[in-house]
Amino acid sequence: MDSDSHPGGDRPVEVEPMPGYVDLITRASTVMVGALRDCSACGLELSRRTLQDNAYITWTEITLFFFCAFLWTQIRRGLTECLFKPLAQWCRLLPKDAAKMPESAWKLVFCSMSWSYSTYLLFFTSYSFFHDPPSVFYDWKSGMTVPTDIAIAYLIQGSFYGHSIYATVYMDAWRKDSTVMVVHHVITLALISFSYAFRYHNIGILVLFLHDINDVQLEFTKLNVYLKSRGGSYHLLNDILANIGSVSFSITWFWFRLYWFPLKVLYATCVSSLQSVPNIPFYFFFNALLLALLLMNIYWFLFIVVFVVKVLKMKEVNDVREYEEEEGSKAAAGLLRDLQAQNNDDDDDDAGHHNPAQG
Repeated sequence: MDSDSHPGGDRPVEVEPMPGYVDLITRASTVMVGALRDCSACGLELSRRTLQDNAYITWTEITLFFFCAFLWTQIRRGLTECLFKPLAQWCRLLPKDAAKMPESAWKLVFCSMSWSYSTYLLFFTSYSFFHDPPSVFYDWKSGMTVPTDIAIAYLIQGSFYGHSIYATVYMDAWRKDSTVMVVHHVITLALISFSYAFRYHNIGILVLFLHDINDVQLEFTKLNVYLKSRGGSYHLLNDILANIGSVSFSITWFWFRLYWFPLKVLYATCVSSLQSVPNIPFYFFFNALLLALLLMNIYWFLFIVVFVVKVLKMKEVNDVREYEEEEGSKAAAGLLRDLQAQNNDDDDDDAGHHNPAQG
């Protein structure tokens, strides 16, 4: 056996250094154009055969996906009614903030859990996908067994995005980018589902790790924005935490999604994948989805730039994506109606107690 190779195929002994943007663009475009030129049989018929020959997913796994998506929805509703709404009332949040607080609290809890698990897989196990992204395709085989720890991560994340499509439309406050958010969830769910079926789960874990951290920081920041005005007074600590969260969110968005994501993930999927698996299935399909994800990351980065400019000018942290006047007033009005109805019930009870005495 040659000293520069391993049993699973040709692998470099030393980890390949991470490329720059120029290397990514030039090598990826060259490889993709060459792959397109060589694919003389590409078309619907080849796609159909490739799907039949390489997609492996069972009805049990599909059933588990729908069950867990339903379960996340019920867990969120239960936590909202039993914990998050009472907590918002206990903190005496402003009505518009109290209406939005449960959504952020739920997302913070889930994303913290999911990102912690992805971090554990990438940095506290034997997986070397983060430090050596091309290794995600080493020893790849069609229909290979998915490790249990990665399969659990896929079930959790896939079912959550299934829940999130429903939640964005029917449960969350509608924002300027909510339509893009639904598209994002659909693309992410497609990536998760197809990458699992085609056994590209190794690169999937890396993609999830690079994206979930921003959700943790975003919801943490929004909660502190809501809490800094609780009880009708100003709270310095929450304002400081909100500013720290907004700065770290902006930095890590660029670092994780616009630096590491293209240079680690896209380089591995566009260039390294064909080096390890010359006839890798659905090469163009998966890279098109990942490129669409990158474009949406760039689109949201424009919101972040506006957000930073707004903070610098107004010295105030708010979510620039929100329809503040329309959606905030609707949510606040709904909460006020609930509080008014509750007060009316209390008044009726008090009247019922006093009437006998008056009689």
